[in-house]
Amino acid sequence: MPIVDSDDTKKKSKPSVRKRAEAIRAFRCKHLVAVIEDPGDFQNIASVIRNANALGVEKVYIVDPGKRLPDDWQDMRERRSLTKLSVSAVKWTFVKRFDSTAECFDHLERKNFTSIVTSPHVKGANNAYLHEGDFTTQSKLAVWFGNETRGISPEAVARSELCVAIPMFGMIESLNLGTCSGIVLYEITKQRRDYQARYRFRNKKGRRPVELPTLMNREA
Repeated sequence: MPIVDSDDTKKKSKPSVRKRAEAIRAFRCKHLVAVIEDPGDFQNIASVIRNANALGVEKVYIVDPGKRLPDDWQDMRERRSLTKLSVSAVKWTFVKRFDSTAECFDHLERKNFTSIVTSPHVKGANNAYLHEGDFTTQSKLAVWFGNETRGISPEAVARSELCVAIPMFGMIESLNLGTCSGIVLYEITKQRRDYQARYRFRNKKGRRPVELPTLMNREA
């Protein structure tokens, strides 16, 4: 049977929604936030939100200096520019907006999050290719994605622990925001999901007597 995009199906009943929510609970990546810094295109915002939701990222933060998005996510859900691109992702993902990069960092640091940025070029003191990074050492992690044209800001680089790049071997040296976020978040969620299946705390402490599953049963 072919897989049908949930955006094209009829609205699910409350019992089926609760069943799905319970089924995916153990697979969500706790304390993982995707941050979009000053995005220029609503389609890219929706793409990142969709990727984050599909891959089990807990929250999405948007740095929106132009104040194009409302503060209340309930109001944001009414924006046709977002919902027409991905109704389900916008509906089921927690999103919070900030006026500035500094405000977002202050919020994350108050909650003890470690930030890393993504860029196709070497930036900052610490750099790593995506496949070389260990993204399980931080109990709370925020992954920043920059503006489509300007990339990640110097301020975000300065306040982050690591700059991560996707290795590329073609004439094209960059990817669009939707593609980049999908690749990066896939690797990070895969690592963190595997880690939290075995351990309850950071530094490999609190080994679970029975490991949690890392993949859902497609027959369920």
